[in-house]
Amino acid sequence: MYKNIKVIAFDADDTLWVNETYFREAEQQFAKLLAAYETENKIDQELFKTEIKNLAIYGYGVKGFMLSMVESALELSNYKISQQKLAQILEIGKEMLEKPIELLPGVEQVLKALHGKYKLIVATKGDLLDQERKLKKSGLLKYFHHIEVMSDKQVSDYESLVRHQDIDASELLMVGNSLKSDVLPLIQIGAAAIHIPFHTTWAHEEVSENEQQADQYKTVKKLTEILTFL
Repeated sequence: MYKNIKVIAFDADDTLWVNETYFREAEQQFAKLLAAYETENKIDQELFKTEIKNLAIYGYGVKGFMLSMVESALELSNYKISQQKLAQILEIGKEMLEKPIELLPGVEQVLKALHGKYKLIVATKGDLLDQERKLKKSGLLKYFHHIEVMSDKQVSDYESLVRHQDIDASELLMVGNSLKSDVLPLIQIGAAAIHIPFHTTWAHEEVSENEQQADQYKTVKKLTEILTFL
């Protein structure tokens, strides 16, 4: 199935290292700060709506999340929230940006095994500065030929990636945790994909059972399992 593969692209957040867990923790902190104005469930719902509304403006990543928290806090409090609490919200975001990099199990083992056999690249979305910072702190840069920080992961974005790598789509394998971003668009362009679920998934990345097309890709429980295919 993978005999023609020349390039293996890895998603970064929640594929190479922990990420979504920090967003869930930040949402809990945010809800506690706003507890005087609304229930935790309502706060979570309104923050999510604001994030989705702002994606086209801010894109993905911590900085956009910070701005969405500030906007939600102002609206949920009817613009009565204190300057001190707004400062605390900004501090939540800054703490997220300063988190240490926690590599997921088997990451370096897999990259060492594949390095030199395939062209390895990172294909991730988010804030450019933040993703560059995480890659440097991860100690993994030496394994990758190319880093692609994408504004989104739609079919057209992957088609551009294939062109930039000067390969046919059938020569690309994508490895990632998100069906919506790392798997299904690849299937549509004729590339291969391996799904490695992470225990926490952002609601925006979830897909229905009917959309999953599970017979078109492999799903593994841990990253090291992909070595049995390659």
